[in-house]
Amino acid sequence: MVRAILRLSTLLLLVACGQGSAPPAPSAVETTAHPHMSFLAAPRFDDLDPHDWQGIAPHRYPVHGIDVSRYQGEIDWQAARRGGIAFAYIKATEGGDHSDPMFRDHWSGAQRAGVRRGAYHYFYFCRPAAEQARWFIRHVPRDATALPHVLDMEWNHRSRTCTKRPDGAKVRAEARRFLDILERHYGHRPVIYTTPDFYRETGIGRLAGTQFWLRSVAGHPREVYPGARWTFWQYTGTGVVPGVKGPVDINVFSGRPEAWTGWPG
Repeated sequence: MVRAILRLSTLLLLVACGQGSAPPAPSAVETTAHPHMSFLAAPRFDDLDPHDWQGIAPHRYPVHGIDVSRYQGEIDWQAARRGGIAFAYIKATEGGDHSDPMFRDHWSGAQRAGVRRGAYHYFYFCRPAAEQARWFIRHVPRDATALPHVLDMEWNHRSRTCTKRPDGAKVRAEARRFLDILERHYGHRPVIYTTPDFYRETGIGRLAGTQFWLRSVAGHPREVYPGARWTFWQYTGTGVVPGVKGPVDINVFSGRPEAWTGWPG
């Protein structure tokens, strides 16, 4: 069975990290690490504000997922999975005193539907990293089936309570502290999500031993983040996904289905 799955996965897409030919027709893939979590490989989703992709387009990648918060409201996770969603990152906390009121519903709903899921924390530059890490741990349970969690670091231009923009050295030190605490607690080092301006201005990409989730809605990450390594690419904030009301962020995993089934290893 495992060999058959791997042969199917190889035929599904001859692409890794942005290389390859045209995508295959969508096919169901059963993960070997999580047999109940099948997904539709190489799906295509509508977009309320589509970008005219030149060169390497998101649909060349077989593994797609969403990131959600309370703004998506209730989600039909079974419909999302049938539509091609293989994973979901779900907002849990922000700063040191805010938790997303939909986190528990989304967390349990994704699990029941067989969608691999992880949680993310939105960083607040006016609280110490250790305090924020403890707040996240308070709200997100240990779960051996969960994906590595995510630290979302970006400038919040609309914050009314925190206008701090620390220098790169301070940002990297705080990020490292947060990652270390969560790695000790959950057993996997978190991924960092970030944006082009934050990446460029803080040098966050210099953190060793860290995987990155990069936002780039108008170009492939290799164009927007030259030389950067990445594991996830957020390619739209206006996606249309079955089971989700209104626009939603859609992301791709950088590798083939067999790499996804074994990630993070």
